[in-house]
Amino acid sequence: MLRLTVLGSGSSGNCAVVSTDETTLLVDAGLSARQIVQRLEMTGISPDSVNAILLTHEHGDHTRGMEILCRGRSIPIICTPLTQESLGGSITFKSPPRWQLMQTGCAFQFRDLRIESFPVPHDAVDPVGFVIEDCESRLGVLSDVGFITNLIKDRLRSSHSLFVEANYDSRLLEADTKRPWATKQRISSRHGHLSNDQVAELIEAVAHHGLNHIVLGHLSDDCNDPDIATRRVLDALRTANIDGVTVRCAGRNAPTETLEVARRTAHEMSAPAAAGMLQPVLL
Repeated sequence: MLRLTVLGSGSSGNCAVVSTDETTLLVDAGLSARQIVQRLEMTGISPDSVNAILLTHEHGDHTRGMEILCRGRSIPIICTPLTQESLGGSITFKSPPRWQLMQTGCAFQFRDLRIESFPVPHDAVDPVGFVIEDCESRLGVLSDVGFITNLIKDRLRSSHSLFVEANYDSRLLEADTKRPWATKQRISSRHGHLSNDQVAELIEAVAHHGLNHIVLGHLSDDCNDPDIATRRVLDALRTANIDGVTVRCAGRNAPTETLEVARRTAHEMSAPAAAGMLQPVLL
């Protein structure tokens, strides 16, 4: 059974766990190594059981804890060649890391998981999203992205659960007084981050009756709100005539509960949504 636990997600750091009974995979390692270890232990996962770190891109809020976490643990780092080159020039590794290189747009097998990467628009050297699947279920992972491409929709369309960025609300970003105009322009650019409306567009395009969970991540503290983001996605699900999907927002200060990625059964898909199923949940 494929499982997802988000250890933390936000502008200050991003790290999630994708696991089965045989494999424990970190997707990004942007929290401090201490926080990653503490939060793994909070969720009942031993840090020494981590089999690899899978990177979406090289930015510090996705790689900050990687070097220290890998010390003495010999954890492979899976990334593209351009991401490896960028990290090799920006991080001083006390001991050579175990790089495992992947090609953007290709699928590969890691233990009992099939992992497919796909290119996404963001201001990094070679940013990617992922589809991660075992023999039963399929998880779509979409982190920092400036806009939704047809390729992204195509890759995520049959996912049973989604972990996607919802960085900002357009009105809150426009009203924000802390950020200079240039920073706002970068955030909302085609190589910046996703707004709630853009995420809703994606969900409306890819939602299907086998979709089980949506976890929203990378929410801005100042320019987004969990209730606003969740309601916007719920509206998109209603427009697509899909019910019974749980929508949660991952926080930056504590792990989410562990979710089973698995597709909903025929009985679950035909039954009315449980009471409260479509209410916002902040974890």
